[in-house]
Amino acid sequence: MTAFLVLLLKEEKALFSSPIAYAVMTVFLLLMGYSFTLTLFLSHQPSLVHIFFQMFVLFMLTVPLITMRLLAEERKLRTIEVLLTSPVTELDIVLAKFVASMSLIVILLMLSGSYAVVLAIYGDPDWGPIYSGYLGLLLLGAALVGVGLLASALTANQMIAALVSLSLFLLLWIIDSFGYLLPSPFDALAVNLSLSVHFKSFAVGSVYLSDVGFFLSVTLLTLFLSVRALARR
Repeated sequence: MTAFLVLLLKEEKALFSSPIAYAVMTVFLLLMGYSFTLTLFLSHQPSLVHIFFQMFVLFMLTVPLITMRLLAEERKLRTIEVLLTSPVTELDIVLAKFVASMSLIVILLMLSGSYAVVLAIYGDPDWGPIYSGYLGLLLLGAALVGVGLLASALTANQMIAALVSLSLFLLLWIIDSFGYLLPSPFDALAVNLSLSVHFKSFAVGSVYLSDVGFFLSVTLLTLFLSVRALARR
């Protein structure tokens, strides 16, 4: 546990001492603040449904920037050998990088919570969809970070890691559109792999165990594969 906390502190310092974290936060808050203000004035409805879908897309575009350096940079700088020969396990390394990246996701969600506060001040929002929407975004963020971490574990080039993870995110976003063209049972499989299909229910106020299980399964599977990729090195 002590080794894990040391690694986690190292990763937190590395993340928040780089301009990427602050660039992501700035872009996220500017875009979402503008969108929230515009949507509120146009619809006059105390709802964050449209904001949740826009945050869904923005997460897919920004998470690769957060995760691309996690293991690829260690491999490029040859510091991964130092980590692997120190008294820590591959699981400690992967979890420390995952938790550090998720801390930025949590901060973004907490900052966007000001939108819900504004709705509460000037209206009477339905809190059910707001709670479920934020839960869905948290689970989505964990799954995306897991995929990005795996991509970073498989290459020493940060740009390649970012492009691979972004490509996978976009594929899993639109795969349901092509799934309906496939014969059974591949159509159902493609639809069930869609990130947007599983996130939609959270955004509109419904929480299904199948959707929770999907995001948790993606997160755990990618973390496991990241550990295995690291162990093989």
